[in-house]
Amino acid sequence: MSSMEDKLRTLLSQLRDPETGRELGKTNQVLQVQIAGGQAQCTLALTSHSLPIQDEFVDSVEQRIRSQCPELQSITVSVEPLDRPPIPLGQIGLTAKSVIAVGSGKGGVGKSTVATSLALKLLKCGARVGLLDADVYGPSVPQLLGLAGRPEVINGKIQPIYFEEMPVMSMAFLVEPDQAVIWRGPMLHGSITQFLRDTYWGPLDYLIIDMPPGTGDIALTLSQLLPLTGAVVVCTPQQVALLDAIKAIAMFRKTKIPVLGMVENMSGFTCPDCGKRYDIFGKGGAKLKAEECEVPFLGEVPINIQLREQSDSGGLASALEDPICDVALDKIMRSLVRGMSMSASTKPAGAALPVL
Repeated sequence: MSSMEDKLRTLLSQLRDPETGRELGKTNQVLQVQIAGGQAQCTLALTSHSLPIQDEFVDSVEQRIRSQCPELQSITVSVEPLDRPPIPLGQIGLTAKSVIAVGSGKGGVGKSTVATSLALKLLKCGARVGLLDADVYGPSVPQLLGLAGRPEVINGKIQPIYFEEMPVMSMAFLVEPDQAVIWRGPMLHGSITQFLRDTYWGPLDYLIIDMPPGTGDIALTLSQLLPLTGAVVVCTPQQVALLDAIKAIAMFRKTKIPVLGMVENMSGFTCPDCGKRYDIFGKGGAKLKAEECEVPFLGEVPINIQLREQSDSGGLASALEDPICDVALDKIMRSLVRGMSMSASTKPAGAALPVL
């Protein structure tokens, strides 16, 4: 191996895995380094957890090589899949690498739509995703995805209903559409525990949890059951919604759940006939509050007629193909995963240990 190849391999070995934050050399993720005629070819291994920002990671690697090795004429960085199973989390043994709660301080801000959209975007990138509708009193995820059915129990495990390859669990699968769930706190705690512990989720990169609105005790239940990666707070731009969003942030912080960022939903409406934008609920309120609360602002989702119509008919996945929705939610999804990757790089995960 030439001295240039040694230099390049050392450089790549010091880069950090987007998922764990550990150096690639310590986790054997630098697979190949070849230099011939001033042309460098490098192969790295990444897990499906990193797929949402894989292109950004590859671009950053190429830029790093160019800055450190200007004598190279061309640089090609390719990626091969790495199978790294998740370690069971908490006492319930949930096999998920990242558990993200999506909440809001009040109802009616589109929290379920944002949570489901994030899950769909991650799924589309190739990540292994599960979606838990923890809004027991008003479950709406099955309606958004056009799902129905009654989960079976096989070998002591509840079999979720699938949207494509994504397992989905919701109280809506267990009660009739016109029936109300009238439960006190302990029953809520029991149902959420059962959904997490007894559902066959399989190995997941991400479990997205659609939280109930407000600041009830579900957040406390989750914080006791397993270590959450963090929470996303959804709100609309007007002041009355922002006041409640601040309470949601305070709730997550009190329960030791990191706040991964804020999303502003219903952020303006662009008339399809004249192209003029109308800020029906105001503009930029969530971004300002995010700065005041020192949490990341992930992005904004505009009011979209197609999104509303197709969500009502169970076609949220098709609605996300609209360019306006696709760009907005792709930005939010990338900002979320990018922030998690940056956090991992500052606090790298330890080596995986076997469960005894």
